[in-house]
Amino acid sequence: MRESTASHERPARNFELICEIEPPTRPDLTHARHQIGVLSPVTDAFLIPDNHIGRATVSSIAVAHEVQTMGGRSIACVNSRDRNLLGFRRDLLTAAAYGVEEFLFVHGDKPTAGNRTSDLTVRAMMDEARAASEDPVFADMPAFRVGAAAGVRPLPAWKRAADFLFVQVSYSVDALLRWRDAHPVELPVYAGVMVLASAGMARRLAATIPDIDIPDDLVQAVERDRTAGVEAACDQVLQLRDSGAFAGVHLVPVSRYRQVATRLEDLLCPPPDLRRDRPWRSLLRDASSTPAGAGLTPILTVT
Repeated sequence: MRESTASHERPARNFELICEIEPPTRPDLTHARHQIGVLSPVTDAFLIPDNHIGRATVSSIAVAHEVQTMGGRSIACVNSRDRNLLGFRRDLLTAAAYGVEEFLFVHGDKPTAGNRTSDLTVRAMMDEARAASEDPVFADMPAFRVGAAAGVRPLPAWKRAADFLFVQVSYSVDALLRWRDAHPVELPVYAGVMVLASAGMARRLAATIPDIDIPDDLVQAVERDRTAGVEAACDQVLQLRDSGAFAGVHLVPVSRYRQVATRLEDLLCPPPDLRRDRPWRSLLRDASSTPAGAGLTPILTVT
């Protein structure tokens, strides 16, 4: 395998915004395209979840390929929960065929249907993806870039072999900075930021994410004003950018992606000469306004 082309697509500035989109749970990519189109002015790459929160979704690799055919950069999340070794090797072949080079390997949430497979671990998936570089099947293909997720707790030594790290969502900038100071790894690290959309969402997060601490005043603010969660997340992004401690942010806008895009475009967008000359932004916005079934142009063909 040759050098990954993804390493050449990063912005010239020192801070990346990687936005997670809500993956399709039906055989229709219209909503995914809309999220990409709306968020494109502020986003450097899109993270595509894999069977998000334990429910079936369209393949993250297929959606990542869709992002790329629209001109964007994508990172496909792949979980160990749903795969045996043969299935994972199939995914690597599919990704290589589609030109998807970047992955985030994760353990996966508790499934809502069926059982968790025990055949693979995140570490084994990383090893397998690395071994592909020696496999003649992948000759002349770009090398895979693989990332791992890190909790706000001690970092296992083997995760330092990843190409990048995504730190667990936290509502505390101080907690993220303390973790970063305690783990001076020489690779890009992205802090997790999630928009709090409602008090009910706060309760669900507290029940499913270990060690998460959601400030009571934020929950109360969101109960009074639905936009408060957007403002808090955007402010957190700015604080993390200004800290200089992270390569960027992994932002989860949930259903508030329109409001997030509007607010961050005001706060983050650089002058035109620093926007990496991305003509695909207008394409993405056009795609986002195309009605379902209206016949998208070939550049937006779903595979």
